[in-house]
Amino acid sequence: MTPITPGEGTLATTARPLTTWRYPRRVRPLRADHLQVPLPRRYSPKHRGFAEGMARHEAAMASGMLSYRDPVTGFTVFTARFLADRGYCCDSGCRHCPYEPAR
Repeated sequence: MTPITPGEGTLATTARPLTTWRYPRRVRPLRADHLQVPLPRRYSPKHRGFAEGMARHEAAMASGMLSYRDPVTGFTVFTARFLADRGYCCDSGCRHCPYEPAR
């Protein structure tokens, strides 16, 4: 087996297909404030644990992490930077989706 050198096989270096059978790409523009503000209908100040969740999101993005743990549920949540770098919207309702909502 050939050893993997650093950087190989990571998200940043792996070639991504233009479409997949399950998630065809839906090219939408990035929101202007996508790194700082989540879509209100998905995550707003009314949600329990919002302030702590946003603090964890900011800390994860500052340290280059792809995700963080939700303080209320313990679920893994992708950061806006990871979702923007992925290059497409999967329409799964991600909390920090950086793309303009579908019309």
